[in-house]
Amino acid sequence: SQGVIKVETRAEYLTEATRLLEKSELIIAQEFMPTEFDWRIGVFNRRALYACRYYMVGGHWQILQHGQSGLPREGRTEGVPLDQVPAHIVATALKVSNLIGNGLYGVDLKEVGSRIYVMEVNDNPNIDHGVEDTALGMELYLEIMRGLLARVEERKGERKPR
Repeated sequence: SQGVIKVETRAEYLTEATRLLEKSELIIAQEFMPTEFDWRIGVFNRRALYACRYYMVGGHWQILQHGQSGLPREGRTEGVPLDQVPAHIVATALKVSNLIGNGLYGVDLKEVGSRIYVMEVNDNPNIDHGVEDTALGMELYLEIMRGLLARVEERKGERKPR
């Protein structure tokens, strides 16, 4: 969220776009959609493993607020058992991540009314003790390690002896 800014007027947009285009050839703009929280669905091997709600920082529009001191303020996070997540949220996360591959992804979604919006797919998602592992505990880490080990063993089997 460090490179993400919010503008409210055309003049602000033009000023910020000009500034950003001095550093990059490309900027991405999206509509601001206020929500109480964003969903993150963790996917590995084309399977949903965990779910979290990331709440906005109090009085701020993002889940992370970068302050003048350099220390960010974070909104509350809440691990949610997958069976308590609306099925259409999990299905959307699986659909979008499976288009990319079978890796480890954190799919960030917003639910606005009856619509689901994919905000981003992280290929290096957080897995923090006490947050993303709330429902599965150690089993989350074991599931990922088993999947990685299976990939290593599969590759070893494909190698031809010299």
